[in-house]
Amino acid sequence: MVKGLRSPDPMQRDLMRTYSATGAQIFALLRWPAAMAFLFPSLKVAASLSLVGAIVAELPTGAQAGLGARLLTGSYYGQTLQIWAALFAASLLALLAIAAVDLAQAALVRRRGGRL
Repeated sequence: MVKGLRSPDPMQRDLMRTYSATGAQIFALLRWPAAMAFLFPSLKVAASLSLVGAIVAELPTGAQAGLGARLLTGSYYGQTLQIWAALFAASLLALLAIAAVDLAQAALVRRRGGRL
C-alpha cells in the first residue's frame, strides 16, 4: 500500500500543488486512486494469512472449538479424517474471504466507472 501511495509521478504532485490542492485533495484525487492497484492484492493475501494466524493462535491455548482445535485433537488421536476435514474447511474459508475481497474490488471499480 505504501508503494501505491508513493507511486504517483512527482510531476503530477507538482501539478496538484500548482492548482493549490490541499493535502487531503492530493490524497483523495491522486494518491488513493494510484494505490488501488496495490490495495486489493494485499487484502487477498491478508485475508488468507489471517485465517492461518487464527488457526495457529488456537493451538497453544487449549481451545475446545475451532479449526485449530480440530487439527490438534485429530493429531493427538490419529484421526486423519478429522485433520483433513479441518484443512478443507480452512481452505474453503480462505476461498470465501478472497471471494469477498473480489466482490468488494468489483463494486469499487464499477462505482469509479471502470471495468474489470
